[in-house]
Amino acid sequence: MQFLERDGVALAYEDTKTDLPPIFLVHGCGCDHRSFAPQVESFRKQHRVVLVDLRGHGESDAPQQDYTMAAFADDLAWFCTKLGLVKPVMVGHSMGGNVVLEFAARYPEIPSSIVMIDSCIFPPEALLATLQPATEALQGSNYLAALQQILTSLCLPTDERARQLISSLQVPPHVLISAFANHLTHYDATSAAVGCHVPTAYLGAGNPFVDLPHFQSLTPQLVTAHTMGSGHFSPVEVPDQINAMITQFLRVY
Repeated sequence: MQFLERDGVALAYEDTKTDLPPIFLVHGCGCDHRSFAPQVESFRKQHRVVLVDLRGHGESDAPQQDYTMAAFADDLAWFCTKLGLVKPVMVGHSMGGNVVLEFAARYPEIPSSIVMIDSCIFPPEALLATLQPATEALQGSNYLAALQQILTSLCLPTDERARQLISSLQVPPHVLISAFANHLTHYDATSAAVGCHVPTAYLGAGNPFVDLPHFQSLTPQLVTAHTMGSGHFSPVEVPDQINAMITQFLRVY
């Protein structure tokens, strides 16, 4: 990993540093850049691939602060400026999708398009109800075990790569509590969805994380697809499907 310092906070990233069109990969809550390992190998042939450990995650510093989608989006915009990324494709998995949607609304001049992978946007009320006990469990001393249980519940029985990734996750409790609530129970994506005007794709998996008709009513350019044979961690479980969908989206839009 490489590091850049923003206002005293060290942020970790990887960059293939080519002259190809850039693609920026953004992981989910409690995870890190490893969530996109198969995409790096696939897309580096056609793109300059940049991926980060969001502040508070992976090898990045974890200051005491509120971990909001706006704060993460501001970091991404700062990275784009520092690294000289021109019209990057922004790809976010899970919470990373919330972040890139927020990014597209806050910085409409930067991205060429965004791709959201199984992100929780306008979640059904039933889902929010089931998340409340999980939110409380994350505030206990066994918060990592609670996180692993939550993420494992989103996997299919055959999702072995995802389970290996989940078992190795490390994230400070103050980061996890804040980021989890701020992208799920406390996040209203309405203004971001209305303010996003670039081509937008949503790639769902096995769980009902999004009210797609409502999302489409706010973001008319939204296109959708659905993976088969994996749970929430589709980028590592079915990378061929994810990579092909992103490639086709970029070819058409």
